[in-house]
Amino acid sequence: MSEEVTNNGLLHDDDPEWQDLKLPDLLLHNEVVRQVHATIEKEWDFLQRSACQTAAGRALWKHVIHDPLAYLLAGETYLRSLHEKMKKDRLNNASETSGVILAVRTLWFDSRLEDALNSPNGRQAQVVLLGAGMDTRAYRLSCLQESDVFEVDFPGVLQVKTTILEAAKESTNECEQILLKAKSLTRVAADIRENNWLEKLRSVGFLPHKNTIWILEGLLYYLSHSQAMQVLKILANKCCVTHTVLLADFMNKPSTTMSNSAFQFYSDWPDQLLPSIGFTHVRLSQIGDPDAHFGLLNDPLNLFNKLRSLPRSVEIHPDDGTPCCRLYLVEASGSPEQNTTPNGPMTLS
Repeated sequence: MSEEVTNNGLLHDDDPEWQDLKLPDLLLHNEVVRQVHATIEKEWDFLQRSACQTAAGRALWKHVIHDPLAYLLAGETYLRSLHEKMKKDRLNNASETSGVILAVRTLWFDSRLEDALNSPNGRQAQVVLLGAGMDTRAYRLSCLQESDVFEVDFPGVLQVKTTILEAAKESTNECEQILLKAKSLTRVAADIRENNWLEKLRSVGFLPHKNTIWILEGLLYYLSHSQAMQVLKILANKCCVTHTVLLADFMNKPSTTMSNSAFQFYSDWPDQLLPSIGFTHVRLSQIGDPDAHFGLLNDPLNLFNKLRSLPRSVEIHPDDGTPCCRLYLVEASGSPEQNTTPNGPMTLS
């Protein structure tokens, strides 16, 4: 980061952005964009709206994430909501700031994706984003310049995203910001909770035998246990065919069992789960670890540092009796020559 930040990850007080939220003209005055976001408010469910919330996080943590399109994709409602929470945290000198977990998660996925692409097995690898939502990596990461990128999500989500980006292309102020950095980008309308999403992916040019990096960011915990495990087993099975990398985040049980939680799937030990289904190398990090910090969690009393000091088996914090809600950032990989599942190559019924 080129700019100095405080212990809670924000810029210092002389930054005017924390006082007033400045929204782009296209978001405020373009009728097509305004209608699209009105539709989101009226018709999208919690899972679909999470795509806008994530984009708001990228937009408002712009001092560490460069994503000019995030404002347009997030929409005014989610930008104002997060901005107010961040201002409140700033005024209260909170030890962690709203949205920091989204910022750290984004930066972790970005860094691990770049490292995977720069590895000997990663050059020219396909990149597939399951539950892509309002993701813009194909437009903002130069490391994708030799990769074919596939975005998989609900038809309505991808249509809304395309409509917003087309409106931006027609704007003289925004058009220079939506140049594709990936070799190619293909959007695949599919519901990964159903059984035909992989077939749809293949039908638009995905090559099953080509090295692939799969990104599952902010996705698995919205699925049921059976749905999530089916997706993970499909990807693990790819390790028998070609070099396969999985980048995903997992919640632990306390995160999904709180009274107001909309989350379902959890894994307390994803570093044990993934090898059991066919991945041969697994690396797990928690928010605040050296590779999942990015200079944004400097206060030793913040929530994430307090959790890291406890064994992962502890579900209730001994100091205050609150649930130990953890988010695990996981990189897993495997390839035909490394696959050592006891029953030979895995097959799925």
